[in-house]
Amino acid sequence: MKQKEFSIGKVMHSFGFAFNGLKILFREEHNSWIHLLSSISIIIAGFYYKLSGNEWLAIVIVIGSVFMAEIINTSIENLSDFVSPEKSEQIKRIKDLSAAAVLMSAFVAIIVGLIVFLPKII
Repeated sequence: MKQKEFSIGKVMHSFGFAFNGLKILFREEHNSWIHLLSSISIIIAGFYYKLSGNEWLAIVIVIGSVFMAEIINTSIENLSDFVSPEKSEQIKRIKDLSAAAVLMSAFVAIIVGLIVFLPKII
């Protein structure tokens, strides 16, 4: 395989693809808006309750994890629909498993949120 030369222009072009992916996510997946609004609310609460550096680290990691899981889930769903547009039990299982990854990351985010915020609220 031929090695490509490093180029700032090519790197910037790659960022364009990534930002287009985010645009697709927010345009086509209504759950991404739920994640975004929840994240903004949590960030506002974090400033209100003056989170420590470690608390912010935990919050940022779980917010990022939920978005990454949603992006991967959306990618798997789109690829599955492209490969097998007709109904398929195997494709359904694959989609259900990728959706479960999003659900698990959201559950972990909720647990982290409770650990961080409950002592401050109480």
